[in-house]
Amino acid sequence: MQERTDEDLMTAYAQGNIEAFELLYNRHRGPLYRYVLRQVGDPATANDLYQGSWEKIIKARRRYTASAPFQAWMFRIAHNHVMDYFRRVRPERELAADHTQASGPGPEEQLQREKQIAGLRDAIDRLPADQKDTLLLKLDAGLDIQTIADITGTNREAVKSRLRYAVAKLKQALTEETGGIADDH
Repeated sequence: MQERTDEDLMTAYAQGNIEAFELLYNRHRGPLYRYVLRQVGDPATANDLYQGSWEKIIKARRRYTASAPFQAWMFRIAHNHVMDYFRRVRPERELAADHTQASGPGPEEQLQREKQIAGLRDAIDRLPADQKDTLLLKLDAGLDIQTIADITGTNREAVKSRLRYAVAKLKQALTEETGGIADDH
């Protein structure tokens, strides 16, 4: 028996099949939550926005057409919801120390790893919003170039360009972090 497609499940859910929604939710809850969490950085806010995204998906179920890939449609709704949040609050970014307990490597190795993770998070947070969004849709959601273009309302070349610039900026930031490039201030 072949597994039902997301599009079939969403169409069935729009017609009242609750089990179809449960299957969709279980398939996509992890990637969608990770995408939202990486966008906002705060688990409590991410949870609110994640739940809000599903609420919007539920409310819009009758407007879904199977001609559009469900995953692209779902991430478009989440993307718009997160962007609306940023427009409303324009939060100041804080650096938060995560994972302060050592669970295997020695204290020096753990500290170095935490610094690297914090440096990467900080570098991602410093990316321009369009590059950050594109990068997270690619890395966290695993979406292809065309789907990201559809979600962000751009074309394939713009997505490729944003990814190239984002990766180059991350490489530069991480190289500077490790002392590979001298600071010219």
